[in-house]
Amino acid sequence: MVPGHPMQDHTMGNDRTLRESLDGVGFALMDTIHAITALYDNYIWVAEGDGRALVVDPGEGAPVTAFLERHGLTPVGVLITHHHHDHVGGVEELLERFDIPVFGPAAERIASVNRPVTDGDTVEIEAIDARLAVLGVPGHTQGHVAYHGHGVVFSGDTLFAGGCGRLFEGTAAEMHRSLQRLAALPDETRICCGHEYTVKNLEFGLRVEPGNQALARRLETTRRLRDEGRPTVPSLLAEERATNPFLRTGVAEVARAAQAWAGRSLDHEEEVFAALRAWKDSEG
Repeated sequence: MVPGHPMQDHTMGNDRTLRESLDGVGFALMDTIHAITALYDNYIWVAEGDGRALVVDPGEGAPVTAFLERHGLTPVGVLITHHHHDHVGGVEELLERFDIPVFGPAAERIASVNRPVTDGDTVEIEAIDARLAVLGVPGHTQGHVAYHGHGVVFSGDTLFAGGCGRLFEGTAAEMHRSLQRLAALPDETRICCGHEYTVKNLEFGLRVEPGNQALARRLETTRRLRDEGRPTVPSLLAEERATNPFLRTGVAEVARAAQAWAGRSLDHEEEVFAALRAWKDSEG
C-alpha cells in the first residue's frame, strides 16, 4: 500500500445527493453515494440509505470504519470489482467487525469474497432496496466485474474518467470489448471508478485529439476541481463518449493520431485501442 493524502469524503454530485442527480430512477432507500479517498489516489464508494451502507472496493478499512462511525451507518454489504490489493485491502478489517456479504468475481481468488458472482448475475441488497447487474469486463484483470443499476456503474479499474485501466492480465481485445460494453449503457449513467486519474487522462486525450473542444473545456474544469481539492468523479457516460479517447476509437482524428504514433496502418478499432493503450503506457 502507498501512503497518501488525508482521508476525505465527498457526497456524489458536488454536494448534491444522488437522488437529486438521478431523479426518477428509483434508488429507494439508497439515496446518497459518497466517494471516500484512500491510499494515494483510490476512491472507495459508499452508498447509504436509512442508516445502512453498501461499500464498494474498500482498499483500506480505517477510512471506511471512520466514515461509517461519523455518519452513524451500518454496513449491509461489500462489492468488489477485482482482486488488486488497493481494492480489497480493507475487507478483512470490515469482516472482523461486521457479519456482511462480500460480493466479488468468482473467476478471481479473493479470500474475503463469500458471495462469488459472474457475468449476468444480479446482486440484491434488500436493506437499501438495490438491484445491481454484474457485468464481466475483463482486461485490467482477467475476472474483473462491474456493477450496474439505478443509473450508476461501479467500474473499478476498467473505465476511468477520461481513460481506462492498464492491461495487467487481459488483452487489448478483451479490454476494448469491455469498454464497448460499458459505453453501450445509457448516456445518463454515472461512472463511479476506482482512482483519481482524470487530469492526466484528459491531458493525454488532448494530445490524441487536440481539436476536441469539449475535451479542452473538460480538462479546464477538471483542473479547477483538483485545485479546489474536490473529486472529478463521478462522470457521465455521455461525457466519456465525447471526451475519452478509449471510447472514441472510431473517430477519424483519434485513429489518425494512433496510426501516427504506431507508425503503421490500423485497420480496426481494436487495433486503434491497442495503440492508444500502448501510447499511454509509454508515457508512464
